[in-house]
Amino acid sequence: MTVALTEAEEHHYAELQQIALDHARLGETEPLAAMIHAGLPVNLTDGKGNSLLMLASYHGHRESTRMLLEAGADPERRNDRGQTPLGGVAFKGETEIVGLLLHHGADPDADNGGGMTPIMFASLFGRIKVVEQLQAAGASLKRRNRLGISAHLMVRLARFIRKFISP
Repeated sequence: MTVALTEAEEHHYAELQQIALDHARLGETEPLAAMIHAGLPVNLTDGKGNSLLMLASYHGHRESTRMLLEAGADPERRNDRGQTPLGGVAFKGETEIVGLLLHHGADPDADNGGGMTPIMFASLFGRIKVVEQLQAAGASLKRRNRLGISAHLMVRLARFIRKFISP
C-alpha cells in the first residue's frame, strides 16, 4: 500500500533529509543516529549522490562513520562521479576511517573513475600509511588507470618523493 504525502509533508521530509545530510557532514552522530533509528534510510544521498556515509567519512568523522556502517550503510555506494567512500577517504589520509571501511567490506581495488583506485589516490597525495593499509588489505599494485599508469608506479613515486619532503 502506497501512502500519498501532501505537498507540506513532502517539503517537511525534504527538510529532514537535508538536516540528516548536514549531521553527517558535520559529524553530529547522536542526532543522525536518532533519525536513522526513526526510519530515515541509512543510504540516503544528496543531489550529487553522496551518501550519509560518504559525507561522514570524507569529512573525517570516525564515530559517525562507525555508526552508519553498523546501521547497515553500504560502503560501496558510489556518488554520481563513481567515487566510493574509501576512494574519498584514501586521499585525505584518514587511517582510522580507512580501517573501518575496509572492516565493513569496502573494496580496496574499486575503480573510482578513470581506473583510479583508492591506493592510487593515497599515493597521489603522499598518504603512505593509507597505502600500507590498502596493501595489507590486498589492494592490487598491478591495476592501471586510464592513462596506463600502474598503482605500483604511483606508490613508488610517492615513497620516493616522501624521502625529500619528510622532516
